[in-house]
Amino acid sequence: MESSNFNSSLLHFLQSSPTPFHATQSMKNRLLSSGFVELHEDHNWVIEEGGRYFVSRNGSSLIAFTTPSLDFFNTGWRMIGAHTDSPCFKLKPNAQVTRHGHHQLGVEVYGGVLLHTWLDRDLSIAGRVTFKTVTGDIKSRLIDFKKAIATIPNLAIHLNRGVNSDGFAVNAQEEILPILCDATNEFELKHVIQRQLEKEHSDIYVDLILDFELSMYDAQPPALVGLHDEYLCSARLDNLLSCFVGMEALIASNDERPSLLICTDHEEVGSLSTCGANGPFLEDVLRRLSPNPEHYVQAIQNSMLISADNAHALHPNYASKHDKLHAPTINQGAVIKVNNNQRYATNSETAAIYKDIAAQEGCNVQTFVVRSDMACGSTIGPITSGEIGVPTLDIGLPTFGMHSIRETAGSKDAYELYKVLARFTKRTNLIAK
Repeated sequence: MESSNFNSSLLHFLQSSPTPFHATQSMKNRLLSSGFVELHEDHNWVIEEGGRYFVSRNGSSLIAFTTPSLDFFNTGWRMIGAHTDSPCFKLKPNAQVTRHGHHQLGVEVYGGVLLHTWLDRDLSIAGRVTFKTVTGDIKSRLIDFKKAIATIPNLAIHLNRGVNSDGFAVNAQEEILPILCDATNEFELKHVIQRQLEKEHSDIYVDLILDFELSMYDAQPPALVGLHDEYLCSARLDNLLSCFVGMEALIASNDERPSLLICTDHEEVGSLSTCGANGPFLEDVLRRLSPNPEHYVQAIQNSMLISADNAHALHPNYASKHDKLHAPTINQGAVIKVNNNQRYATNSETAAIYKDIAAQEGCNVQTFVVRSDMACGSTIGPITSGEIGVPTLDIGLPTFGMHSIRETAGSKDAYELYKVLARFTKRTNLIAK
C-alpha cells in the first residue's frame, strides 16, 4: 500500500468511526474483506494452521490474530495493542433538558476532555441503542446521525471581559449542555432516537427504546492540512490512528509469524472493564489458543507487545513543556515512550527490537520522556504487561492537542509506523536468550 492510499483509507476509517462501537464495526468490515473469519466467544473454536480470525467483546473491543503455526509456545506472538475509545461527551440516561427557550442535552464528561475545544463546534450523535421489537425481542443496533444537529455556543467576550487575561474555566455541569433545537418545536429524545434507528435499519420494527449509549462527536470530517498536506487533523486520533495502523500491519503480515492485534475500550477511564485492557479479554483469548498452562507461559515469554498510543509532539508555541532532549517532532518518525516509574512499559530490550526493525525499514525513531517536574500519562502497555507478563514497548505517533476535540498528527508518520509494525509481525528473533 502506498502512502497516499494509506492516508486516504485512514481518513475514511476515522470518518466512519465516531464511537468505539463504530470503530469496532469498521475494523470487522475491513478484516472480513481481507479473509479473516469471525469467532464468537460463546461458541466452540476450531483454529486451523494458516488461519486468520477475529473476535469482539461488547461490540467495542476487538482481537484479531493469524495462525501460520499452531506451535505458539515455541513461536510466541507478535502483538500490537491500541484502544478504541477517545475523550468525549456521553449522553446521560435522562438527557432531555429544556432551559430558557431551548431543548438541550445533559451530557457526562468521558475521560480527560479538553473542555473548551468543544465550544462552537458542529456536533453530531452516534452510539448503540438497545430496544424491544414489536415481536418482543430485545436487540441492539448502532446509529449515527452524521449531520450536525447540536452546538455548544461560547459566551460572548462582552459578557466575560476577563476571558483572555484571566483564563476560562468551563463548568462541566452547567456550561457544556449542547443546544439541540429551540423550544417552540416539540421534542422527545427517545422518539428522535427511534426515528433515526428505523431510518438506518429498515428491517427493524421498534416497540420501545429501552436504553442507549450515545456520544457527541465533532461532525467536521478529518482532513490533510498544511501548505503541503503535512498534517493530519481529525477527531479521535487518540487512539483510532493506532487502531488503523495496527490493523493494516496485521493484514499485511503475510502470515509468517503468529501475530495478534488487540484494540480495547475504556483506556481513557482506566481500562478496568470486561472489554478493557485491565479486564480478562486478552487472557481469555490467549488461554483458548494455548490451553496447556506450561505452553501458555512459554508462549507469553516468547512474545512481544507493541502498545501504540499517541505521543506529545513538541509544540512550537509551548516548547518549555518538554524536556529539550526528549522532544519529538511531527513527521520525524514514531516515538518510543520511556518512564522509569512504569507509566510506560518500555525497557531497553523492547526498545532495541523496535530500533532494529525501524533501521531495516529506513524509518526514523524518536524518544519521549516527560519533564521531571510534570506528571506522566499512561497507556494500555503497563496494564497489559502487568496482566499477562508479556515484554512490552510503548510507542506512539507525535501529536498536537491530545484530547482536544480535533487533534493534529503528521501525514508521514502513520505510514512509516505501519511499515515498521508490518515488519514486526514477521520478526523471527527477539532478544537472544
